[in-house]
Amino acid sequence: MDMLNIALVVGLLTTTLSILVKVIGFPDQIRKNHQRKSTEGVSTLFYVLSFLVYILWTIHGMFQKDWVVILGQGLGIITTGVVVYQIIIYKKKK
Repeated sequence: MDMLNIALVVGLLTTTLSILVKVIGFPDQIRKNHQRKSTEGVSTLFYVLSFLVYILWTIHGMFQKDWVVILGQGLGIITTGVVVYQIIIYKKKK
């Protein structure tokens, strides 16, 4: 297998797994938080840092005019942003 094929396989796996995290993993956490009306046990630092990283990657994609990066990372902004919002809201209710 040549390097071009390996790069293609790695790129496809990376894209597929990244999308799965954003459309299955984060929404599952959002649903659990909503059902419990709590974010207890959820790492605030992880979600805030993830949110910031997704914002920076989206901005980078805008500078590069790379719609794949913009859309993929933009989805990350939405999903992690909802969890960060839940962290803020549910901590205020305590």
